[in-house]
Amino acid sequence: MANEAEKARLAELLDTVQSGFASVARAQEERARLTATAQAGGRRVTITVNADGVVIKTEFSADVDDLPFSEIATAVTSATQQAAAEVRQKSQDIMNALRSEQERQPAMSEFFPAMPDIREMIPTPPEVSTAPPGSPERDAPDGSAMEFTDVEDWEHDEQARNRSNIAAPEW
Repeated sequence: MANEAEKARLAELLDTVQSGFASVARAQEERARLTATAQAGGRRVTITVNADGVVIKTEFSADVDDLPFSEIATAVTSATQQAAAEVRQKSQDIMNALRSEQERQPAMSEFFPAMPDIREMIPTPPEVSTAPPGSPERDAPDGSAMEFTDVEDWEHDEQARNRSNIAAPEW
């Protein structure tokens, strides 16, 4: 009889795992279809991005040439960032719904008491920066540049390295 109970628990576990995979697949398909559109530059620039935030369509109004190139460039960047933020929020909403659904399902530790809850072990990804290249924010996660303190100065020019400090031209 105990064997039948274990078989039933294993079948329940298998159903739970298969249901979880089906939910993940549905969420992935829903996310893959996402797009977002944003406008900037007085509605003269319209950008559409896909679920990954990749620009899939760029539109300029007929009067976009009223703007200087620098404003057009700023508008393209701004609209792209707005659309990417919107699609990121939509993706997050899908993931939150999936997590909520998964939290209603029994944890593996309920079937195997010695097993840790895997959901608690998944790390949270860091937020991706929208700062332009060369910005201090891109140097280090906390905005501070990395600094090495236990270093030795080294002259890379072999001729300068072999030259006597006494006879150096700076004297």
